[in-house]
Amino acid sequence: MHNNYYAFRILVRELRSELIGKKLNACFSQSKDELILVFRNNIADKGFHIKASLTPEFSCLCFPRDFARTKKNSVDLFHEFIEQPLKEIIQYENERSFSLHFENGLSLLFKMHGNRSNIIAFEGNQPYKLFRSNFPQDLSLKPEELHRSLQQDKNHFFDVEGNYKKLFPTFGKLISKYFDSLHLSQKPLDEQWEIISLLLHDLLNPTTYYTILWDDEIYFSLLPIGEVLKEEDSIIEGITQFYYIYSKENFIRKEKKQLLKVLEKKRNQNINYINKSKNKLQEIKDKPGYNELADIIMANMHQIPHRAKEVELLNFYTNEMVTIPLKSNLSPQKNAENLYRKSKNQKIELQQIQEAITAKESILERIEREIDAVNAAEDIKSIKSLIRNNPKAEHAQVEERVPYKKFETAGFTILVGKGARENDELTLKYAKKDDLWLHAKDVSGSHVILKHQSNKPFPQEVIEKAAQLAAFYSKRKTDSLTPVIVTPKKFVRKPKGLPPGLVHVDKENTILVSPNDWWSKIP
Repeated sequence: MHNNYYAFRILVRELRSELIGKKLNACFSQSKDELILVFRNNIADKGFHIKASLTPEFSCLCFPRDFARTKKNSVDLFHEFIEQPLKEIIQYENERSFSLHFENGLSLLFKMHGNRSNIIAFEGNQPYKLFRSNFPQDLSLKPEELHRSLQQDKNHFFDVEGNYKKLFPTFGKLISKYFDSLHLSQKPLDEQWEIISLLLHDLLNPTTYYTILWDDEIYFSLLPIGEVLKEEDSIIEGITQFYYIYSKENFIRKEKKQLLKVLEKKRNQNINYINKSKNKLQEIKDKPGYNELADIIMANMHQIPHRAKEVELLNFYTNEMVTIPLKSNLSPQKNAENLYRKSKNQKIELQQIQEAITAKESILERIEREIDAVNAAEDIKSIKSLIRNNPKAEHAQVEERVPYKKFETAGFTILVGKGARENDELTLKYAKKDDLWLHAKDVSGSHVILKHQSNKPFPQEVIEKAAQLAAFYSKRKTDSLTPVIVTPKKFVRKPKGLPPGLVHVDKENTILVSPNDWWSKIP
């Protein structure tokens, strides 16, 4: 409920008492998708901090008592708001948004819509600047249209046959879970409405603010449901505590999940190896040993026909008939000698299989202990210690965060950007000057990097396959032929101020290719 309308109603009320009349002293970012605003009355004032963390995975506001700005990787934003007194804070009716209005007529709209959250600067009613520029549609927002009037009375509840989500889209995920736990939909409509009315009263008039655990998930709540982890009398403190608890617990859960993924993969590999080895061992033991077969031949040489390819004889060890394959060009005695020699090798093989099983079982026991340790870890220090002992887990996470898709052909590596920002990262961070840079001409699409190999020219066939990737991952994907720019990366630059994904190419060649998902056909 940290991004819930009912929470923002109370939050805006508290923010008004804290901020009205104060000046915005600083507005900066030192981490992607994170904005810090500092309000002060004077230099001696410690300041009031708003930290807006708007990552795709988790968008949340918090209000740290202090915030140490780093000297590096920090950039000032929304310069025109600096030193402007805050005039008013407006909460939009039935919306997960509110706006800060300054005396110079500018305002900042906080649109807290999950992974599409953003902060938009307005001059009057006209949006003109975005914090997260990857949502250009936010430049068409109109504040007066954000207010939503909803008919939320008993008559309308009966009209929609108890579908509370139509009347109260503002309840959100946590309240829906709570209603499900009460089996609300199975109750008579009168009783449903009574439950909703009581809950609505509590949402509109909270006095305590909770961080709770529900179904193994951490939530901010206006209601004491689930397991209460923390409670505060102020919503500003309540949301801030929720942010810290969630961030810590989410880090621990994410790292534990990655560690368990690596360890469980190792465990399954060892279990499969042990099972296959035991099956092989049992298969060998279930058959008559080479030594037994040799003894049977030596005891029955007079019964074996000349140049026979196999013979059926009585196995006096089991008192059953056994068929023994023979080499027809060898005498029975020579066949027996071969089997005695194989018997020695088989004993060595059996010993090696058993030793391998014992070694893998020892490894499996260690992995099981590590899995138990990961499940038992409850703090960041323990998790980091476990990561150091499992470098593959850390490496796997790094691999998950790369900004490109990777393809291989004829011994060459091709990298394809995943999006506009990822294109910039791929071209500016991962590409070297002698790599080839490719892009579908005159349309938006992925940057493609064909990695250079020392003293090895690019084969034309490989260049064409890289170009087909550039065509396929572009707006020209459905064209029969697509022009693709091909140039060494050293001729590609990114002037300051260009939007994500846009670059300047100083020197280029163009080739025509058919968009083709050739990589999907590789077995």
